[in-house]
Amino acid sequence: MKLQLALDDITLEDAVKLVGEVQDDIDIVEIGTPMVIEYGMEPVRVMKEKYPHLEILADLKIMDAGYYEAKEALEAGASYVTVLGVTDNLTIKGCVDAAKDYHAKVVVDMICVENMEERIRKVEEIGVDFVSVHVGVDQQAAGRTPLDDLKVMKSCTKQAGVSVAGGISVETIQTYKDLQPDIIIVGSGITHSHDPKLAAQDLAKAMRG
Repeated sequence: MKLQLALDDITLEDAVKLVGEVQDDIDIVEIGTPMVIEYGMEPVRVMKEKYPHLEILADLKIMDAGYYEAKEALEAGASYVTVLGVTDNLTIKGCVDAAKDYHAKVVVDMICVENMEERIRKVEEIGVDFVSVHVGVDQQAAGRTPLDDLKVMKSCTKQAGVSVAGGISVETIQTYKDLQPDIIIVGSGITHSHDPKLAAQDLAKAMRG
């Protein structure tokens, strides 16, 4: 089980400093979509250079031009790239083809996917590496959590790993750990903590203890 740190609404300078503080307790650095929008692939390059022992995920949420857009992130040093589960199968296949060429992995973000079991079956046929439960911030504000989707996803995946994101914190991580996802994604639970280093330590301890 890996701990993924999602970097979304902070500056690149602050992100570099933060990863330096928590690097011993995380496994994957996620360059979140807001950071990609602001900085492009520069954060991927910077994190890869400064922290080569950590894996980098570029959360591009690809919707079209799968091979080309995935390649942009993978050439910058990403180990993982995300594509939306609601997009066309050919786009997902393009991402998978790019990942094979660069010895990387594809994560299908299942946000807003309605028939999850059927969609997971299809993306596994295409050859993706992970499917990801993702309850967005707007849905979280309405009181939704990823737990129900995670239970469904764990019950119907046969080949792909499972990651989960959506407001997970030190207080709630045990509930998610009990369902045995392969990757637990934490953003504000670390980045907005009054003590990010301690939060990362506590999360890692809860996951691996």
